[in-house]
Amino acid sequence: MERAQRRLLIQYPKRQVGKKMFQGDSSHLPLKLNTAGVIPPIFASSLLLLPITVANFSAGGPEWLTNITALLGRGQPLYLLTYVLLILFFAFFYTAIVFNPDETADNLKKYGGFVPGIRPGKRTAEYIDYVLTRVTVAGAAYLALVCILPEFLISYAAVPFYFGGTSLLIVVSVTMDTVAQIQSHLLAHQYEGLIKKSKLRKGSRRR
Repeated sequence: MERAQRRLLIQYPKRQVGKKMFQGDSSHLPLKLNTAGVIPPIFASSLLLLPITVANFSAGGPEWLTNITALLGRGQPLYLLTYVLLILFFAFFYTAIVFNPDETADNLKKYGGFVPGIRPGKRTAEYIDYVLTRVTVAGAAYLALVCILPEFLISYAAVPFYFGGTSLLIVVSVTMDTVAQIQSHLLAHQYEGLIKKSKLRKGSRRR
């Protein structure tokens, strides 16, 4: 789920440079399922801790604050509902900040790229925004499910689950990044070995 992408096909027309005619190329515009990463759960849990923090600082405060703190306790229905709604909100909010469909469509138009069947410019931006919204719905639902499942297991099923959803997401993201860096390092080391071997062979042939 962390690596899932929705790839939009991008076509580039034929172009002539001097007397040479270059064939049209094609590529993909990747739209990640979880563009926001672990930001929505972190922001949501931070906001849910705010009333409890205020109540702890103001000992003997108003009764309504005490009632809200009790309703927003871990495992309470209002806590779970608010947690899910905040995750959904921040997933869309952060995705809208980091990805701009209008800017992406303008860049595609500038370099001659287009989505097959869609006019460049405003129509392309609307299409990218439409696809991104549908992808973000699936990504936000995935985040909410991962974060709310441990709460259900702890509060209602009495399962000794020691990791929260945010912790699981962070562990998975860090592990994936570490594995990707190790693989790239091993691949670069392998290429260096091949280059050295080819140089040695060339040197022996010259002799």
